[in-house]
Amino acid sequence: MLDVLLWVVPIVMTTTTVWRLPSLWHGDALQRALWMCCAGFAAALWCRVPPVKFALDRSPVTDLSALLKYLTSLAAILAGLKYIVGVYGPPDRAAPARHVAVSRWVSRVAHGFAFAWLGILALLFFTAVDRSQPSVDFTAEHAGQWGAGLFLTIAYVYLGAGAGVACFQWARASRRADYRSLRIGLALMSVATLIYTVYPALRIITVWAPTGASEVTMRTIADSVTLTVALLWAIGAAVPSTIVVADRWAAWRTLQKLYPLWSDLLGRFPHLAGRPVGSALAETFRWAPLDMRLDRRTQEIGEAVELLRHYATPQLLPCAQYLAEIHDDPEPAAEAYWIKAALTSAESGRRSRVPARALPNKPLTNGRGEAYWLALVVDAYVGVTPDIVRALHERAGEPGLSEQPADCPSGSMQAAAT
Repeated sequence: MLDVLLWVVPIVMTTTTVWRLPSLWHGDALQRALWMCCAGFAAALWCRVPPVKFALDRSPVTDLSALLKYLTSLAAILAGLKYIVGVYGPPDRAAPARHVAVSRWVSRVAHGFAFAWLGILALLFFTAVDRSQPSVDFTAEHAGQWGAGLFLTIAYVYLGAGAGVACFQWARASRRADYRSLRIGLALMSVATLIYTVYPALRIITVWAPTGASEVTMRTIADSVTLTVALLWAIGAAVPSTIVVADRWAAWRTLQKLYPLWSDLLGRFPHLAGRPVGSALAETFRWAPLDMRLDRRTQEIGEAVELLRHYATPQLLPCAQYLAEIHDDPEPAAEAYWIKAALTSAESGRRSRVPARALPNKPLTNGRGEAYWLALVVDAYVGVTPDIVRALHERAGEPGLSEQPADCPSGSMQAAAT
């Protein structure tokens, strides 16, 4: 199982890195920091893949995989610290909270001494570490040696300090997250960094006080811990992203669902359309930002419904509301009945000089909420039959005909809707 994971986890991390690659050119500083963190961890994981490790360790630089593994891990931690601090925004004049101040201080120290520490690590690696033979587990085989011990202590203190800050911040943020998926993601990332906070401390102890365990055993433990941390971190980082993916998917589905109502209304009022209405397939593959298309479609439906007020009688809405009472979701169904009946009158050329009262206001705070409401309306709209429209017109009248109020509550009307 471990042999399989040694391939699967680096591939997953590399895929994530490639997927986030556009953020280097089009993303903000936070997105670029997150990409660098993913790229650093992916590179460190590849140094553990047996064929890669074998090739690197037997290159002209013996045990090169160990040096690259620690350097890329340190680079990933630096990017992670930059990401954590960037979440809080630029410093202001007001005194920040203590946890924010500590995070910024750790980040400043880590970045300020980064090149010095990396240079010291490289210097110790090439001058003070005994690399006469390639090692199975670099830490275990160099335990008790002062050069390797100093090299590993510097590397692990750096990793542990950065992971500790990340653990604290993500655990704190997970308790205050608004979404369940975000809380789960941050909690998983916090657990991952907690392991990477404790593990380096234990490794420092084993460097200066060898346990006597074999190199193969220590290599198995090291790979298992690292892969566990990588999996938890990758899953945790992916879970919050599902919010964005789910939101985009819901927006796309809503856009598709609005097409029948939108095309019917814009077919009757083509002057409202910014461009000619195409087929459902053509509109699906029309090149434009999704949010812009959804907002435009919602706005055009709203403008067309406003024009329909001239094609509805004052009694149409109460009758539609009564008729919709038998529906599972009566409010959007009533609106769908009203729209269909008024649209049918418009297609018949019947128009009233005085518009009917507008549809009831809804407590919608943004355009996306309005689009989701219209999707509920469309669910009922596509099921409106000619019998329902006929029953509405018989009771509520049509513009240009008799508009005398009628008693809308009628069993025959509801029977027409079933």
